[in-house]
Amino acid sequence: MVFKRRERRSVWRAGVEFLYPRGGWTRAFHYVKHRVRRLPDSPERIARGIWAGVFTTFTPFYGLHFIVAAIIARVMQGNILAALMATFFGNPLTYVPIGVVSLQTGHWLLGTEFEEYHQRSFAGKFVDAGHDLWYNLKSVFTGETPDWSHLAVFYDEVFFPYLVGGILPGVVAATICYYLSVPLIRAYQHRRKGALRAKLLELKKKAAAKADAKRKAD
Repeated sequence: MVFKRRERRSVWRAGVEFLYPRGGWTRAFHYVKHRVRRLPDSPERIARGIWAGVFTTFTPFYGLHFIVAAIIARVMQGNILAALMATFFGNPLTYVPIGVVSLQTGHWLLGTEFEEYHQRSFAGKFVDAGHDLWYNLKSVFTGETPDWSHLAVFYDEVFFPYLVGGILPGVVAATICYYLSVPLIRAYQHRRKGALRAKLLELKKKAAAKADAKRKAD
C-alpha cells in the first residue's frame, strides 16, 4: 500500500508524539493552519467550522470531541472538516488551562466549590470515577453490587461544573477565532486565486509562443 507506514509505531512512541508531535507543536500548528486555509469552501463556512471546533475543546467530552465538533458544525452549517481540525486548539499544552478555567467558572456560576475530599485531587477524582466505571462494567458479569459513589462525586464536582463553566469561555474563544479567521481566509483565497490566474496566463503565453514558433517553422 502506498500510504502505509513503513515502520509501525510503538505505543510508547505514539504517546510521546501525541504529547509532542514530531517537529514540535509550532510545526503542527502551521500544518493545521495551512490545511484549513486551503479548504474549498467560503471563508464564512470555514470560520463557522473553526468556531465549532474551538468551542468543543471547552467541553468535558474527551474522546468525543470530533463527534461533538462535527454535530455543532452541521447545525451551524459550517465546514465539518474545519471543525475537526480546529479541535487541535485543545492539546496537551492547552487542556490544563482550559480545564482550570472551565471548572472554576462552572463552580462560580453554580455557587459551589471543588472539594478535595479525603485529599483526593482533580486527577484523583478522574481515577476514582474510572475505577467505578470499570468495576460496574465487571459487576454485570460477576454479579457484584455496583458502586456509583465516586462517579456521583465526579459528576457533581467535575463533569457538570466543567460542562456549565466551559460554555462562557468557549463562546468567547471560539468567537474570537471566528472573527480572526474570516479576513485571513478571505485574503488567502484571493491571493491564491490571483496566483492561479497568473500561472494560467503564463501557461497560455507559453502555449501561444510554442504554437507560433511551430507555425513559423512550418
